[in-house]
Amino acid sequence: MAGNAWRSTILSLLEKYGLWIKGKSKTNEVSRVMGAVRSQTPQPRNFTRGLQTVTLIPGDGIGPEISSAVVKIFEAAKAPIQWEEKNVTAIKGPGGKWMIPPEAKESMDKSKIGLKGPLKTPIAAGHPSMNLLLRKTFDLYANVRPCVSIEGYKTPYTDVDLVTIRENTEGEYSGIEHVIVDGVVQSIKLITEDASRRIAEYAFEYARNNQRSSVTAVHKANIMRMSDGLFLRKCREVAENFKDIKFTEMYLDTVCLNMVQDPSQFDVLVMPNLYGDILSDLCAGLIGGLGVTPSGNIGANGVAIFESVHGTAPDIAGKDLANPTALLLSAVMMLRHMGLHGHAQKIETACFDTIRDKKVLTKDLGGNSKCSEFTGEICRRVQDMD
Repeated sequence: MAGNAWRSTILSLLEKYGLWIKGKSKTNEVSRVMGAVRSQTPQPRNFTRGLQTVTLIPGDGIGPEISSAVVKIFEAAKAPIQWEEKNVTAIKGPGGKWMIPPEAKESMDKSKIGLKGPLKTPIAAGHPSMNLLLRKTFDLYANVRPCVSIEGYKTPYTDVDLVTIRENTEGEYSGIEHVIVDGVVQSIKLITEDASRRIAEYAFEYARNNQRSSVTAVHKANIMRMSDGLFLRKCREVAENFKDIKFTEMYLDTVCLNMVQDPSQFDVLVMPNLYGDILSDLCAGLIGGLGVTPSGNIGANGVAIFESVHGTAPDIAGKDLANPTALLLSAVMMLRHMGLHGHAQKIETACFDTIRDKKVLTKDLGGNSKCSEFTGEICRRVQDMD
């Protein structure tokens, strides 16, 4: 009896947050709303003919400066990209629901590809995280973050070469919270079969397509036996279809311990939302921080948004001091996703050569140059390759 009452309470909460509709299949409806109905892994799109429009979201703080730097470097590389700049400040739509401006959504729906600078989220009751709103709007279910040591940029590690793949749509970040009684709050961790299978398939396809040899599922199924247990079961099932890829499973805390001891033992790691948020930043720290770490978000229906994941740095905004490396390398990821491998290689090489040469670097990279000078040096190197 108590179990049925508890189940009714949970279903009522899911209905309240729009994750369940009476009269429909519960599992399928939750999966549909959370963006987990597609199990196919989208492949990189090929845009090698003519100009391709990309939606550019400059962002806040230093966002416009580093976005401008990327645009200049792309021009120097003669990348066949046409930028369509849009603002994504949250607005309230019908019924008071938060949404991104219609013109921004229309641009993304049309271009399918976006490049985004850092966005601030005002600390105000009820105001959504802009990054979370974008993920939900475009069903960006997979966050992909390569972490590779950069030659010439000194860190305690020199042999990092791994990729974190994070399920982006559910888990602890589903936003289902409520007050039970005064002083007691409950947050629901939502894990679905379809979303778990979809991210696992993406991880294995990514490993195969990028000549990676192993996938590690990161979990805490020993404690959260039902939720993480479901995630782990789907990873195991998918692994059966990828016998050419070594599959291992490891507790989150064990991964963190082993990661700081010897990151070279890892290749591709796949995990639920919260674990991915934490572990991807830890891995970024191994190669020098978020300022040199690229990131991409892959969604359903061919949509993908690539982004810098560092903050808006309002203290240096407008002072020509920002480091555009993270956004630039994210844009390189974008070019490869679009099939523009030649342009991607040219820009990436120019960026890494500039860092390795150590003569023109922004302050956070160990130099004293301005953002415009760092950008100009990369542009010069790109043009010298022609």
